[in-house]
Order: sequence, then C-alpha cells, then structure tokens
Amino acid sequence: MPGTVNDLDRRLTARGAATRARIVSAADELMSLKGAAATTLDEVTAASGTSKSQFYRHFGDKSALVQAVIALRGERVLEREEQYLRRVDSLNGLDRWCRAILQRVTARRGTRGCELGSLSTELSDQDESARIDLEAHLTSWISLLTAALERMKSNGTLSEDADPQTLATGIMAALQGGYVLAQAARDPGPMQIALDLAMGSVRAHAKSADDK
Repeated sequence: MPGTVNDLDRRLTARGAATRARIVSAADELMSLKGAAATTLDEVTAASGTSKSQFYRHFGDKSALVQAVIALRGERVLEREEQYLRRVDSLNGLDRWCRAILQRVTARRGTRGCELGSLSTELSDQDESARIDLEAHLTSWISLLTAALERMKSNGTLSEDADPQTLATGIMAALQGGYVLAQAARDPGPMQIALDLAMGSVRAHAKSADDK
C-alpha cells in the first residue's frame, strides 16, 4: 500500500530517537552523580535499558556521548535562564533571578554544582571539543545576563559608565565560584555571599532617583 514504507521509516526513526534520548538522559544523570570520566558505557547501557549495539548505532564512542550530554545540558540550562532573564530590566528583576538560583542550591544543599560548570572543570583540560562546546554555552548564558543589564542601562536604571558585558562576566564568575564552594561545603551560604557581592557590583552603577 502507498505510504507503508514511509510509515515504517517514521516509526523506526521515532524509535531510534527515543532510544538515543534514553541513553543521553541516563548518561546525564550518571555523570551528575559520578562525573564524566568515572561513568562507564556499561553503566549507561544498563541504566538506559539498551545494548552496546544500540549504543554504537547512535554514538561512535564515549566522547560523542559526552558531547550529547553537554548539548542536552546546554539546551536545558539556557532555556531555563532565558525564561528568567528575558524580561529582566530592573534591579528587582535581577534580585529575583538571584533568589531563584539560591533556592535551587538550597534545595540540593549545595550538591552537584552547576550542570555546565562542573563538566567544564572536569573536561576543559582533557577534551578540546568538550571545552569548545561548554564555552559556547557559558558564553550564551553570559549574553542573556548582558542583555538584561543593557536593558537596565537603556531605561536609566544603570549609569552610562556601566559596562554590561563586564558586569555580566563578573556575575557569571561569582555564580560559578558560588556553585563550587557551596558544593564543597554542602551549604548554600557561599552562593549567597557570591551573589550578594555580584549584585553589589551592579548596584554600584545604579542611578539614584535624583540622577534619573
């Protein structure tokens, strides 16, 4: 019958995509718990309920799997951050973003760290492809912060001498450092301090009511 082959192809394609997604999801979870290096392919196939032949149908090697995990995390983090930051155009809005981060860290008692930052710390000196991909995602995250700060500068919240790119990079540096210290301490306190200091740098460029 016309269309039978195409329908079969679509079913096989959908099944293959679901298998691939299952493998990447299992690897993502295992790497969150153990790190990329300590996660074995045997563990990934067991956790995903797949075979080695299924794995190699979708990935050439473990490095390809790591890149898929980076892509998954990058998409997840940037989608979440874009939801928070796309309308931020005030100090109150930026404060709300900081509180949302602190709530996530508090709920986990500091564990796991940043989804992207933890992989960057582990892989950037070992895997150049991973480093490039992670740097691209982190740069996109900084760009979201930069855009929010540019809106604040345009509407007069921040002074003309404020440099949104520099402030956004400083916020990201504080954020990543906060994740590392909170993870080591199993305590959200270091993240609170890091975000307070980062916001202090932004507030140093805030216009007073008389200046507006």
